[in-house]
Amino acid sequence: MRRFALLLLPVLLAGSLTACGGASGSTTSSDVKVSGSYGSKPKVTVTKGAKPAKKLEVDVLEKGDGPKVAKGDLLVADYLGKVFKSGKVFDNSYDRKVPASFPIGVGGVITGWDKALVGVEAGSRVLMVVPPKDGYGKKGNPQAGIKATDSLIFVVDVIASYGKSATTLKTTAATDIPTGLPTVAGEPGAEPTITVPAGTTPPKSPQVTVLAKGTGPAVAKNKLAVVEYTAVNWTGKALSSSWQKDEKGVRQGPQGVPIGGAQPSPFDLLVGIPAGSRVLLTLPAQDGTDATKESVAVVIDVLGVHGPAKGDGK
Repeated sequence: MRRFALLLLPVLLAGSLTACGGASGSTTSSDVKVSGSYGSKPKVTVTKGAKPAKKLEVDVLEKGDGPKVAKGDLLVADYLGKVFKSGKVFDNSYDRKVPASFPIGVGGVITGWDKALVGVEAGSRVLMVVPPKDGYGKKGNPQAGIKATDSLIFVVDVIASYGKSATTLKTTAATDIPTGLPTVAGEPGAEPTITVPAGTTPPKSPQVTVLAKGTGPAVAKNKLAVVEYTAVNWTGKALSSSWQKDEKGVRQGPQGVPIGGAQPSPFDLLVGIPAGSRVLLTLPAQDGTDATKESVAVVIDVLGVHGPAKGDGK
């Protein structure tokens, strides 16, 4: 696998749910009580002896006033998941202090999430009681302690969502771009074209060059950056891109990348860059490899920066 793809893959997996503002207060739905308001870690209790319904149950506990989540969007959310019968909390993003992100409505998460969250407004808190058929099915999820017969409870705070159409970014073009770098064509928010002119000196250390400066909150450690990107090696050969399409013609779309987490990534170099910016990231070849082939140029559009739902930085 190509070097940039190797560096990127753990980042894209880190925020995915693979194991699985309105009025505040408490709400009871189908014998499930949720205490706390949007953005705070919820406390979930189930009436003693209660049995879950056989069908998916969805209750919007607090309705937000943001844009509706559309099928195929990248959803940014905080969540807590609990087994209905045992009461075991098997996963939650609140303790990690960084929201999760994943494609919604396209089979990237359990069916219950796809059914419940498409059409919900950003800023909403949603309660779901998910039967096994809309959860992990006959296999369950042993790693998370979920049996094939387990219904699940989720509380989800919907922070934002990002579609796959090109985005118009409010930027100011940089005027002090150094010479001797790969050239970039295209408007920020749309697919870029990267050219490495013959004779361009490969980088000896990572370098971030702002091509156009945005006006949003700055990328910071322990936050989630939502990005579009295109990467080529020093010969101009394409390596990886969020703009690339699959065999059905569906493009990958925006990606959520945790910044400064346990798994280092090239995106950690974006710290301090305002959302809405377009940057050129140049990465040196690994030791012992051909610098003229293995150095990498990446153009990144920073679409958004997000912290926990309650103090979101969008």
